[in-house]
Amino acid sequence: MNGPNLNLLGQREPGIYGSDSMESCLSALRQRYPQIEIDYYQSNIEGELIDKLQSVGFGQVDGVVLNAGAYTHTSVALHDCIRSLRVPVIEVHISNVYQREEFRHTSLITSACRGVIGGFGLDSYRLAIEALANA
Repeated sequence: MNGPNLNLLGQREPGIYGSDSMESCLSALRQRYPQIEIDYYQSNIEGELIDKLQSVGFGQVDGVVLNAGAYTHTSVALHDCIRSLRVPVIEVHISNVYQREEFRHTSLITSACRGVIGGFGLDSYRLAIEALANA
């Protein structure tokens, strides 16, 4: 699940986010893990992300890989939603947020998540799937 502006992967700031699209990342993940059903959802709207988390977070899936984008640093609502779920959530970042602007150094969702993976480009999603699969 991806938050705001991550629909622009492959186009947006390739020096930070790379030049691959999320579609190519998903294709590679599905080939690598054929035994795992990988669904994908992206929204630029905080409430839609919360609605989707609530719709899957009570046993409909085994876990959630969440890149909340900028909402990572601003959303108490996402934090509260994640805390209410019955499935683990792994927080993911494509970039190393600690090498970026200081306001990105604080995550309001980390304490509600099972773990955090960041700084490995789109490979961060693979690492999060492996963490969930091995939990």
